[in-house]
Amino acid sequence: MKKKSKWKKVLALLIIIAVIGACGYVAMFGAGNGAQGSAKNITLGLDLAGGVSITYQADEENPSAEDMSDTRYKLQRRVEAYSTEAEVYQEGSNRISVEIPGYYDAEKVLSELGNPGTVEFYEPADDASAENQIILSMNGGFDPEGFNLVMDGNDVADAQVATENDGYGNSQYVVSLTLTEEGTEKFAEATERNVGNPIYIVYDGQVISAPTVNETISDGQCSISGDFSYDSANSLATSIRLGALKLNLTEIQSSVVGARLGYEAVTTSLMAGAIGLVIIMIFMIAIYRIPGLASAIALVFYVFAMLLLLNGLDVTLTLPGIAGIILSIGMAVDANVIIFTRIKEEISAGKSVLNAIQAGFHKALSAILDGNITTLIAAAVLYLMGSGSIRGFATTLALGVVLSMFTALAVTRLILYIFYALGLDKEKYYGRAAVFKAFDFVGKKKYFYAIPAIILVAGVIFMGINHASGKGILNYGLDFTGGTSMTVPFNEQIQVASDEGSELLAAITDTVGSGDVQLQNVQGSNDIMIKTQTLDQETRDSLRDMLSQQYGVDKEAITESNVSGVVSGEMQRDAVVSVIIAGICMLIYIWIRFKDITFGASAVLALLHDVLMVLMLYAFVRISVGNTFIACMLTIVGYSINATIVIFDRIRENRKTMNTDDLKAIVNASINQTLTRSINTSLTTFISIGVLYIMGVTSIREFALPLMVGIVCGAYSSIFISGTLWHIMQSRFGKKTVKAVK
Repeated sequence: MKKKSKWKKVLALLIIIAVIGACGYVAMFGAGNGAQGSAKNITLGLDLAGGVSITYQADEENPSAEDMSDTRYKLQRRVEAYSTEAEVYQEGSNRISVEIPGYYDAEKVLSELGNPGTVEFYEPADDASAENQIILSMNGGFDPEGFNLVMDGNDVADAQVATENDGYGNSQYVVSLTLTEEGTEKFAEATERNVGNPIYIVYDGQVISAPTVNETISDGQCSISGDFSYDSANSLATSIRLGALKLNLTEIQSSVVGARLGYEAVTTSLMAGAIGLVIIMIFMIAIYRIPGLASAIALVFYVFAMLLLLNGLDVTLTLPGIAGIILSIGMAVDANVIIFTRIKEEISAGKSVLNAIQAGFHKALSAILDGNITTLIAAAVLYLMGSGSIRGFATTLALGVVLSMFTALAVTRLILYIFYALGLDKEKYYGRAAVFKAFDFVGKKKYFYAIPAIILVAGVIFMGINHASGKGILNYGLDFTGGTSMTVPFNEQIQVASDEGSELLAAITDTVGSGDVQLQNVQGSNDIMIKTQTLDQETRDSLRDMLSQQYGVDKEAITESNVSGVVSGEMQRDAVVSVIIAGICMLIYIWIRFKDITFGASAVLALLHDVLMVLMLYAFVRISVGNTFIACMLTIVGYSINATIVIFDRIRENRKTMNTDDLKAIVNASINQTLTRSINTSLTTFISIGVLYIMGVTSIREFALPLMVGIVCGAYSSIFISGTLWHIMQSRFGKKTVKAVK
């Protein structure tokens, strides 16, 4: 290499490292002028930031779009009093969800927001006694007898805090009202009758203000003055402005997450992600040498770029979302493993290192694209069928898949060519494909089918025993059964099986008025999970008060979930429908791409194996089947199909290049050739999720464990089932329905 050319490559490498460093600096520390890093500016979901989440359903069966929009707007303005980060959005045709991150006074939110409230304006009737008015002004209560209704909250167009000068020229806070056309007419008549008398503003049966009328107000603009602070003026303005909602709402789902749990989830998950990343980088360098080093550098770029995108696209990061990122780190390695395995094969076939690199990227492209597109299909179904944190998981997973393809096909490729140009061009830096004795996968297929069959039969028997004993086929969580759950952090450990635990159970039973109460210790902490039938807000408040008074529990640290039977029924339906839809979409895609329906059919059957095996795990270990169940299943489906696609891609290639019509030989050769890739990819992904399981909080462990098992089952089905199933189908039906690939 010429010296000048070499320095150009060195400069190119330095530029790449500088770009990665700049991305890392912006992600972690910001771009200067006191700005925070993108990682610190990422919006956190309720399960990470803590806060309150409520879903309401309109009592009216088919509310108009206008009424829903108006109600959503008014709720949005109301929750802004709790937090500037609060968000209200419509779900479907008759539901409204409220999320208030960073606010922990759950009792206040659930009591004030759950009651839509009414605002009414009253004038004293002609025969109203002065005594009644004095009592009224003293205690704030209100009895409409002796008073006339002037107008209600629907006659108020807006109410805001403003400032005016008093008689001495001093600025003071006032509440400025703007009335509707109809309200202007009503108020003009009322103020004309009541100059010198008060107009009583009543919110939910309580007098919140009684301003005296100084003059007739006929233009629809007026102000309420008094000894207001900004907060008191704003509170009055908010009550007037938002008191009357167009629709009556019923709470059907709510959750309260304490700040402590959210902080622990973030710190432990990030630490797990960092450790998993380092382990994977070391693994890649040890196995693939110079290509592994190139992928390690690209992987650092991938992580920083992900942080920048999460901030730039304003993605709300949830606990499952963190799991999605960590899972995508493992999957980001997959494309590199496919490429590097191909490079080793090309070198073993006698090609030069440069030609091997070029051929490796070219031949790996179709498998990478097909595998990642099928994963994106699962993410899309998950996003469309899910809500809240599940959508967050789908978003980060999809973003990670797209970014991983770019990282592998562009960044890793560029770095690898630079390394080669710098003189790292010897075969020893890249390695050769290991030569193993070919294994007869097709011939031994009966043994491979027998193992999952035995597990499936044992699982069905186990579920039957649980059902007969009253435990239920699966350990359904609140999302699937409905009910109320509280995770309570006690100051000292209380074993639920002890006498002290029995006393706690009795106290809870007395408070909620039902014997249908379950207690469960949370492993590794003093927390106890309390599960009951669905409790109304008043009963939940009473339970929180009892735990605080009798056991010294910090009420703000209690995590709470409340799910109605309506939502739980929908969750069960969505779990089944989403997996079916994902399977059908993948079947269609594989059919189109491979021009052979037997590929798609065998892939879907292999996916069914993975789903059933993980379902058996839920049955054996009694993991709670909750809202992350759908995310877990679809992630496994998307990940497993990725590995299967690689084998199918090799079968398709070998049918063109191998000089034989023996399908058995083709399938065996294809599985053996991709075996190293299947093992290495599964291992790196397993490592990333395994570290998360070891270090994560309880809720993330319940998500990570099925994923770990799913990774193992996905690798098993890809290696031992999918290819052999295709051989069976192609042998029996292929010649009749599909032309041989040429």
